[in-house]
Amino acid sequence: MDTNENQRSGPAGSAMQRDMVSVFNQSEKLVVALLESASQAIVSVDRSGKIVLANRRTEEMFGYTRGELMGASIEILLPESKHGMHRRDRDDYFTHPRVRHMGIGMDLAGRRKDGVEFPVEVSLSYVEVDKGLFAIAFVSDISTRKKLEEQLMHSQKMEAVGRLAGGVAHDFNNMLTVIAGYNRMILDELSPMDPLRGYAEEVLKAADRAGALTNQLLSFSRRQIMQPRVINVNAVIAQTEKMLRRLIGEDVELALGLNPGVGNIKADPNHVEQAIVNLAVNARDAMPLGGRLTIETGHVHLDETYARTHMGVTPGEFVMIAVSDNGHGMDAETRSHIFEPFFTTKEKGKGTGLGLATVYGMVKQTGGDIWVYSEPGRGTTFKLYFPMVAESLTETLHGDVGQVKPSATETILVVEDEKAVRDLTVKLLQQMGYTILTAASGAEAVEISQAHPGAIALLLTDVVMPNMSGRQLAAVLLQSRPAMRVLYLSGYTEDTVVHHGVLDASVDFLPKPFSREVLSRKLRAILSRRQASAD
Repeated sequence: MDTNENQRSGPAGSAMQRDMVSVFNQSEKLVVALLESASQAIVSVDRSGKIVLANRRTEEMFGYTRGELMGASIEILLPESKHGMHRRDRDDYFTHPRVRHMGIGMDLAGRRKDGVEFPVEVSLSYVEVDKGLFAIAFVSDISTRKKLEEQLMHSQKMEAVGRLAGGVAHDFNNMLTVIAGYNRMILDELSPMDPLRGYAEEVLKAADRAGALTNQLLSFSRRQIMQPRVINVNAVIAQTEKMLRRLIGEDVELALGLNPGVGNIKADPNHVEQAIVNLAVNARDAMPLGGRLTIETGHVHLDETYARTHMGVTPGEFVMIAVSDNGHGMDAETRSHIFEPFFTTKEKGKGTGLGLATVYGMVKQTGGDIWVYSEPGRGTTFKLYFPMVAESLTETLHGDVGQVKPSATETILVVEDEKAVRDLTVKLLQQMGYTILTAASGAEAVEISQAHPGAIALLLTDVVMPNMSGRQLAAVLLQSRPAMRVLYLSGYTEDTVVHHGVLDASVDFLPKPFSREVLSRKLRAILSRRQASAD
């Protein structure tokens, strides 16, 4: 027994005691190191609410120095409107101390030294020592998370509204096709002096306006049919400059800052032009007494930090188009609604509320992003980001080939599951002189093609149909009829031929509603190319 005692008090025992003393001496340094490396603000207060401890992150988060914090009331870190309630809650906490974990669902806010308020999450604990009871608060700044949550909610709302708008627009386009088509036939039968002709012409104008509105809805819902090309945004803006100057008027100065080294993007040039025009018109309306409209382009790198705070953005190289004005600007409430369809701050009858919704849908459809910076009295800047591509500029799309103009005697197979649209299309084509085969489904069209002994010059098919899509039908028929051309019709589509509304440049497509004249020109262009290639 004595031997063991001597061993413990020997050199080994002395070393252990020295180690323990060293650990205890270093404990304060360890605690300080932990406090200073924490990602949360850690604040301790006494029963009177005076701050007795604050770490480095507290200084960074709230903008106070540690000297300003020590001995100050904890309420300086809260919005003034919360001071009274917080004092009562603090008294209750010291009366009934308990651990309260973070994330209990309360909306809490902190207040920085400069007066800016920001959302926080707080968990509480306590410690009782010789000097009394102290509360410890662990504070997290959740501004970024709240921002992303708001973006997610907004994105989900826009997606839901977009699906509804796209579905309505698709069905409405079918009806407009029938209305406009039969109205055109009525006009053909009415003499210029017929008193009913004026009524029929007004119906046609209304159908055209309704068609334009549905196309805007399709654009917002990202179901608009796009025929993308590799383009240079500077060239698109340059082509639009004269029209922009006419639109904005002489009292608004137009300034262009186009970066000559900006890269190429892949988008529908007509839709990019439409977006710029919409933004320019909105800018003009924000400057009723005149002002300055600036359009700039540039090459930007959107990094991980930007992507984390902007939903749906993939880091990479982008081409930016910035449209700025020095008009009256917008408050936060207005900014939160500007991309919603039918939201407008303009007087009744002065706008549809679809302009910015159209821009939003077009940019998102290309895989890009749109962001707005605006404050009341300080103007507005819209920034459009398009993914940069390394491809060369696309050559001019195919159009009419040569002067080949054969008579309309070819055979066309019409496939459309909407009876009213199918009947109208057949009547229009028969008036043009074509021989028509008609089917209500893909399966029926395959049977008709197999039974038809002669040539079929063109397949005119709807894209979205039950059981077999237009694309699938074309693939089947082209195996036995490789010389046959295909023209797709639809109000919108998400089928394989159109991935999220984007058509390959080589595909012939005609959106609904369409007029007899547009259909005729499109058919002649396609069939002229067919004859030219056969020759």
